[in-house]
Amino acid sequence: MPDVAEIELHFASDFVSLSRVPEKPKPKRRSGCPVSVSLEILGDRWSLLIIRDVMVRGFRTFKEFEQSGEGIATNILADRLQKLETAGILIAETEQEDARRINYRLTEKGIDLAPVLLELLIWGARHERTGLPPAAVEVMAKNRNALLREVRRRWRERDPRPLQVEGRWVWP
Repeated sequence: MPDVAEIELHFASDFVSLSRVPEKPKPKRRSGCPVSVSLEILGDRWSLLIIRDVMVRGFRTFKEFEQSGEGIATNILADRLQKLETAGILIAETEQEDARRINYRLTEKGIDLAPVLLELLIWGARHERTGLPPAAVEVMAKNRNALLREVRRRWRERDPRPLQVEGRWVWP
């Protein structure tokens, strides 16, 4: 199969030849297992931390992700943002006030990861030493559905208020 397909269009008195850029082939999956497929998209820590920062901390810009305190290198951050966009988890939107700035936002596919992140948070805080007080973990565990509704409401209404500020949960 040639790299570029030629298409000829006939317009009344002349022919126009256009080149069509071929579509990128979809990546070959290791298996059809949903866990494996999900891990191919989300299987590195940086992708999940970026999603966490958008969902929980209210981060929107490259600079905010870069300064999150996790120590992500700028080349890795740029790569993961692009991969999350390609996967349909994030969308890059031009800021209305300053068209030079890009704000990242979760798509519906991205916000559907809220239960996954919440369970990772609860599991990690219950089984490993973290900065989250045990009482806060139990409040989240008891109120999973309410917390997830609030996350989805903030996403739907484009409410920019974060759920966590400087390590402190500001929910409920």
